[in-house]
Amino acid sequence: MLLLQAFVKLLSSCWFRSLFVHKVDARKDAHSNLLSKKETSNLYKIQFHNVKPECLEAYNSLEAEVQNRLHQDQEYPCEVVGSWNTWYGEQDQAVHLWRYRGGYPALTECLTKLNNNKEYLEFRKERAKMLISRRNQLLLEFSFWNEPLPRAGPCIYEMRTYHLKPGTMIEWGNHWARAIKYRQENNEAVGGFFSQIGDLYVVHHLWAYKSLQSRDETRNSAWLKEGWDSTVYYTVPLIRSMESRIMIPTKSSPLQ
Repeated sequence: MLLLQAFVKLLSSCWFRSLFVHKVDARKDAHSNLLSKKETSNLYKIQFHNVKPECLEAYNSLEAEVQNRLHQDQEYPCEVVGSWNTWYGEQDQAVHLWRYRGGYPALTECLTKLNNNKEYLEFRKERAKMLISRRNQLLLEFSFWNEPLPRAGPCIYEMRTYHLKPGTMIEWGNHWARAIKYRQENNEAVGGFFSQIGDLYVVHHLWAYKSLQSRDETRNSAWLKEGWDSTVYYTVPLIRSMESRIMIPTKSSPLQ
């Protein structure tokens, strides 16, 4: 009898909760058009470079030199948003985030110019000697997230990467468009992006904290705000896998 009562109670709880499940409208456009910022045409590239341990210091120096000498040149329609070394996560890894103002045409223009720049081609040869592997993705930024802007720091950065189930990007965006307000009070929200080319249905959330202790306190405080628990409850089923990196900005990074 007790078992039957418990089962009925469980069913009632599930039915009651289902009344509040967020309903997602049928898609009438690509999620890139529905979720990205309309007022800008920014395209982002994220690079993950796994560096030979003995070469990391030399790699950082070389990368900083090229970023300063080449990519701050007005002839190149791109800019470094941030550069980091992974502190906790995959070791001896460098992460770079680039912005192309003007979208795909700006990316194409930049690549064409770089491929005709002898200095840059020599840099690539030298950098290749220091790498174990590398990969990249092209990203768009969510319309409801902050645009990543330079900050003075000092900060540590967390990149939380979510691999979503195919077909769930709109639902993810709908929930986070409301949830981001719970995570902006301490100025920790840096940027939110979703992949367009490379691994698909991948989301990157970038956060800044003063320390690991500050991170822990800030994340715990979100649970005290009404509505945050619903965000977690409804988005967790959308995730295939997730990863957290704690990163330290390089000396040349605009995000410090």
